[in-house]
Amino acid sequence: MELNCIRLLVEDFDKCFRFYSETLGLNVTWGRIGGDYASFDIGIPSGLSIFKSDLMASAIGNSDKQLPNNSREKIAIILKVESVDNTFQILLQRGVTFIKEPTDMTAWGMRVAYFRDPENNLIEIWSELAKDQWDKDLLDEARLYE
Repeated sequence: MELNCIRLLVEDFDKCFRFYSETLGLNVTWGRIGGDYASFDIGIPSGLSIFKSDLMASAIGNSDKQLPNNSREKIAIILKVESVDNTFQILLQRGVTFIKEPTDMTAWGMRVAYFRDPENNLIEIWSELAKDQWDKDLLDEARLYE
């Protein structure tokens, strides 16, 4: 098996299309406004896609079910960036509202920031911290994989 893409099932296709293509600036590899399906390059040419939720529900036979609301995330989209701080500033200027501003996560060896897409999916941007900023437990664990 190989990963083909992560597909988000969305209610407002056009709003999500604009968010991923215009706000985040991801390259569109398939699809357009007014469509049913689109894919975006996330380091994998069509690694992230959006598809109308109602069409998937119809395909698998659960159109009678409601979408979950008011629950914890079961998925997060993780995007590696060169600089969390620079990307944070660019996305702020494009109107993105962050739920967590850039923060060092020394136990993870990462600098991260979090926001949501128009369908409330959690997105993390991250960049690696220099190893001298990692906490001791992470350094010890990393040695196991060298």
